[in-house]
Amino acid sequence: MKSEKIINSFPIFTRKIHGGKPLVYLDSAATSQKPFTVIKAIEDYYKQSNSNVHRGIHFLAEEATGLYESARKKIADFVGVKNQNQLIFTRNTTESINIVARTWGRRFLKKGDVILTTEMEHHSNIVPWFTLAEEIGIVVKFIRITRNGILDWEQYLQLLNLSPKIVSFTHMSNVLGTINPVRDIISSAHQAGAITIVDGAQSVPHMLVNIEKLDADFYAFSAHKMCGPTGIGILYGKKDLLEQMPHFLGGGDMIKKVTFDGFTTNSIPYKFEAGTPPIAQAIGFGAAVDFLSAEGMDNIFAHEKELTTYAYESLSAIPGLSIIGPSVNDRGGVISFVIERIHPHDIAQILDQFGIAVRAGHHCAMPLHEKLNIPASTRASMYLYNTRDDIDDLHKGLFHILEVFK
Repeated sequence: MKSEKIINSFPIFTRKIHGGKPLVYLDSAATSQKPFTVIKAIEDYYKQSNSNVHRGIHFLAEEATGLYESARKKIADFVGVKNQNQLIFTRNTTESINIVARTWGRRFLKKGDVILTTEMEHHSNIVPWFTLAEEIGIVVKFIRITRNGILDWEQYLQLLNLSPKIVSFTHMSNVLGTINPVRDIISSAHQAGAITIVDGAQSVPHMLVNIEKLDADFYAFSAHKMCGPTGIGILYGKKDLLEQMPHFLGGGDMIKKVTFDGFTTNSIPYKFEAGTPPIAQAIGFGAAVDFLSAEGMDNIFAHEKELTTYAYESLSAIPGLSIIGPSVNDRGGVISFVIERIHPHDIAQILDQFGIAVRAGHHCAMPLHEKLNIPASTRASMYLYNTRDDIDDLHKGLFHILEVFK
């Protein structure tokens, strides 16, 4: 990839911090930076087309509606979905998973039903199921991970003998970087009679994903991790499942008819898009998809793979540093690590003084860190705008930290 051209597409990389140091941003698993084209698309909407959607017949209303629905179509094409109405705009991946739990789950699950998830999940794919366990008595079971950070396949197959109703899992771990065998997991779940929910927050931004080929029943992801704005995400669902689900919130576009006796819900996707939707964010989301498509998802994945290999080898050579998770062949652009006798928060704080942004803590995956018997970790996560120079700066910064704590 032409790194300089890509870096120049992001205005934030002109910033100098902490006394003139260039920004080395290695926290894209938390949120990605935004290119000029995305920022401009949002600005242009507010300057030229600002209006509500689906509710007016004047020029601005029709223009805004066209931009909003055009973005939905772009995103559907980007993830291999033929019917754009199977994509619901939500606030983020977390809300998407919660919608499934609180609508499909409340309607179709009963006491004693088993839900499978994994030990590597983000809290947003654990807490909704524990909430249902408290409310209606479902049973949450966890697919184990092995010592090298991949799913224990034999145990998964054993758990499928419990006839679970749902298998909900991450496509790529936000801590371990593990890329799960999604199609195989889904196929086995379907054979056992379960529906599947995939957390794609860390996968869709970094690799080519075709949801329909994966045969996922539900799939969730967020714009802000893929060069788009915050405050908007996607819930994909198979048409028959979305039509079976009750609405989530009431009001606005989710209504087809209201009388003094009751109401009728709208068709999908609007049944789940109550109130004024995130119009500017959707337009920015569409612009982000345009940007990533122009760069090519295969090119982005190959670039990150090369960079991850370089980072894995570089960090592995640092005394006392242990990388969490699988070998570089089984992971995406995420490397979490611990250094003996140095707390991750100290590591992140000192690196920040050099202009290097990493994440420290449990990364919204406390059960995983408990499983690994560590209180926290430091995470460096890469994207299309990172280079080998960024990894070299991280390497130098970590050696400085070793000197400080000697």
